Amino acid sequence: MSFQGYLKTIKEKTGKVPADFKLLAAQKGFTEDGVLQVKATEITKWLKEDFDLGHGHGMAIFAILKGLKTENSQ
Repeated sequence: MSFQGYLKTIKEKTGKVPADFKLLAAQKGFTEDGVLQVKATEITKWLKEDFDLGHGHGMAIFAILKGLKTENSQ
């Protein structure tokens, strides 16, 4: 699945876009001044528990939170 495919599926399943997950991650204390402070395993666990997202989808959100990808990445 493409990165954009992951983001589309995440939005369909949760109703949330990457900006929403950035805000939620900050509220949970996972980021500080926009910089991710936790490892991928903590992000994927959170997204699985709270949103029933699988590992690949969780890693897509992790990549955005980490700054490795943007909403427009391919």
